[in-house]
Amino acid sequence: MKILLTGGGTGGHFYPLIAVAEAIRDIAQEEKLIDVELYYMSTSKYDERMLFEHDITFIKNSTGKRRNYRSLLNILDIPKIILGSIRAVFKLYSLYPDVVFSKGGYPSFPVTFAARVLRIPVVVHESDTVPGKANVWASKFARSVAIAWPSALERFPQKVQSKIAHTGLPIRRDLLTPITAGVHEYLRLEKNIPVLLILGGSQGAQAINEALINALPILVEKYQIIHQTGEANLAPIQELASVILGDSPHKDRYKPYAYLNTKAMRMAAGVADLVISRAGSSIFEIANWSIPSIIIPIPEDVSTDQRTNAFMYARTGSAHVIEQKNLTPNILASEIERILGDQSLYESMKTATEAFRFPEASRKIATELLRISLEHEK
Repeated sequence: MKILLTGGGTGGHFYPLIAVAEAIRDIAQEEKLIDVELYYMSTSKYDERMLFEHDITFIKNSTGKRRNYRSLLNILDIPKIILGSIRAVFKLYSLYPDVVFSKGGYPSFPVTFAARVLRIPVVVHESDTVPGKANVWASKFARSVAIAWPSALERFPQKVQSKIAHTGLPIRRDLLTPITAGVHEYLRLEKNIPVLLILGGSQGAQAINEALINALPILVEKYQIIHQTGEANLAPIQELASVILGDSPHKDRYKPYAYLNTKAMRMAAGVADLVISRAGSSIFEIANWSIPSIIIPIPEDVSTDQRTNAFMYARTGSAHVIEQKNLTPNILASEIERILGDQSLYESMKTATEAFRFPEASRKIATELLRISLEHEK
């Protein structure tokens, strides 16, 4: 049995694929299914360690990109898309998987195109409130479509909607359960001081980083801060924070990290009182941890989906939104104080996160993929 995973080269596409791969392995072991082979086809490995740990074979394919804004590159990339699609047909014919699972993004298009040509079943998952072009196109011939947001349903063609299921977002098994024991000692945190967790994605978020750094003198008076800066940002942020905090007696309350690995993220989630984040797939992780949040979406001219994601999540009462154009150190600090200083508001936000917890998302999708695979094998 061969299952091929595909998706765009971002963590929002890649890590949900890993979550589904984990569930496939679990079910295969429970049902005593042998010879389940997993493959990942994209433009890059993204996280080679994760592929190795889950015994997923990488197949490289190249393609071009269709941008959401006017650019000469959109025209220049057309031959790359065509060539990548032709290559994908030959690669899929050689492998001939039983099912293709697509998370969308431009690297997924050649793969789903090849699957359609070869009549290989396709299952699609959409993470955002506004589906990507690749997923909308693939949904027209996909066997099943899963969505993370219920509002995404109406964005798909009407004839597709009958095969759409609201599953939520697949989250890796380890991230489902925060670690609470020994966290203060491990992360060198003070007891009984509220903790802020700042996430800007694996690459960090420049606007969030800048607002936070300039608000540090105010924030460290009351809070401890775990800050994922992004690899390239760590050294300059450490240097700037050192200058800004100067001789502050609370300067050690600021804890910058280039990247939080799985264990560190689980610990941070286990101790955080409030999360400040972008509006990607991290929303579902934050909700699963039952932590109120401040969401700062990427501006709409850069990402058309994050702003919609942010306000849709905020409507549940789980989060407050600060648009990037309004993000200043004072606004950030006052919004943090407003949430953490009002126990009634805080508890209501925490309770509201229940509507966005989908611990079975990975298993539901994995079950469908295995069902289709077994049918295709026969």
